[in-house]
Amino acid sequence: MKKIMILMVAAFIATLSTSIAQKKGTETVYQQEKKLDWFRNAKLGLFMHWGPSSVEGVEISWARQDHPHDHFGKGDKIPNEQYDALYKSFNPVKFDADAWMKFAKNVGFKYIVFTAKHHDGFSNWHTKLRPDYSISETPFKRDICAELAEAAHKHGIKLGWYYSTRDWTHPDYLEGDNKKYDDFQNGQIRELLTNYGEVDMMWFDHIAGQWKDYTLKELYEMMYDLQGDDFLVNNRGARFIGRKKGGVYTAPDDATQKLVDGDFDTPEQRIGKFQTDRAWESCITMNTCPSGGWSYRPDCGTLTYEEVVQKFVHTVTGDGNMLLNVGPKADGTFPAEQVKVLEQFGKWMKKNGETIYGTRGGPVKNGKWGGMTLKGNKVYVHVLSWPESGNLKIKGLNHKIVNSKGFNVKKVKVNQKGNEIEIELAEKNRDALDSIIELELEDNTLTSSKKL
Repeated sequence: MKKIMILMVAAFIATLSTSIAQKKGTETVYQQEKKLDWFRNAKLGLFMHWGPSSVEGVEISWARQDHPHDHFGKGDKIPNEQYDALYKSFNPVKFDADAWMKFAKNVGFKYIVFTAKHHDGFSNWHTKLRPDYSISETPFKRDICAELAEAAHKHGIKLGWYYSTRDWTHPDYLEGDNKKYDDFQNGQIRELLTNYGEVDMMWFDHIAGQWKDYTLKELYEMMYDLQGDDFLVNNRGARFIGRKKGGVYTAPDDATQKLVDGDFDTPEQRIGKFQTDRAWESCITMNTCPSGGWSYRPDCGTLTYEEVVQKFVHTVTGDGNMLLNVGPKADGTFPAEQVKVLEQFGKWMKKNGETIYGTRGGPVKNGKWGGMTLKGNKVYVHVLSWPESGNLKIKGLNHKIVNSKGFNVKKVKVNQKGNEIEIELAEKNRDALDSIIELELEDNTLTSSKKL
């Protein structure tokens, strides 16, 4: 019995040590990869930038004339008083969180990230810390975050909150030692991670000031305490903090730096590079404005269905996720042109999702021609662009192919010589957008990080 008790105590200490290590940002590679399993498997997330700016159809936050203590955006500006009063007309009577999540699930989105608070400081939930500039003081009054959280949980969609550490309307933002604002910010994040059930991710977006202005260690420990060690955080928890002229940054201690580096990178409005050793997620707008376009912008164009598919394929074959952004209208509905594109994309996902979900990018680096995804001993070759010569040659596959066939095409032939493969597919038999070829390999251990 004594021996059993010793073993139980040892196991408890080991578990406690692991938990503390994660909270301090010192988890092992295995722990880090394990907590990222759902994220890497999901591939596709829905980003939603929404708030009072939709009333005027202008860029969220950036349309405001002044950005205190921060850098300035481009384009026309709305006077502060006018922008800051838009919430008084924000009444999205057609908002239906359940309908949003049904639509998201049908398209193939596995998680959402919603703007709980953007740079303008407006809160889309019933915050007790600044209720006078929140959804509770609009004509709509209902708690948008609460309804979205309930619907996401109902439909099995992972939930993430976007939270801007910038706040261009808060009177205490970067004033004095910033303690009042730091306490406010941490308090709001506590609300978001306490009042809405399970939350899977916090998506921060840049910060100004100096390291001394924030209690970042305490913030991260609080988040893990509230939502568990598998909770994910992006890499923007301290982006731009301590920035000086010439791009010189003041340095925090190593433990704090590791914390704020987060769990994944976030290339914006571009496809990330082929990267298998650290998770990443490209955030891309459906709008095609020259700048901005995150919120509802009737003056912007919209990505075509073909563009969405191509961007997505380049992302997943590079071993990344895509966080595709929609800007809802002021009445609570998605723009019709974006809905149409996403419905087409959803049909593509239903047909080809087997080659996407639960895969990793590679094992061969992607390129202009397309790329590969892998699952177990199967590799799916996504060909977006064929050479003028006809056949596509790809080098770098250091594993023997034991079988090959077309996934969404017919009459394909794959020849292998050493680490080079050649794919033969007559032009008339190709898919106009993405020809997918399935390869079965002799080696079934490719999904390990070492093999990638």
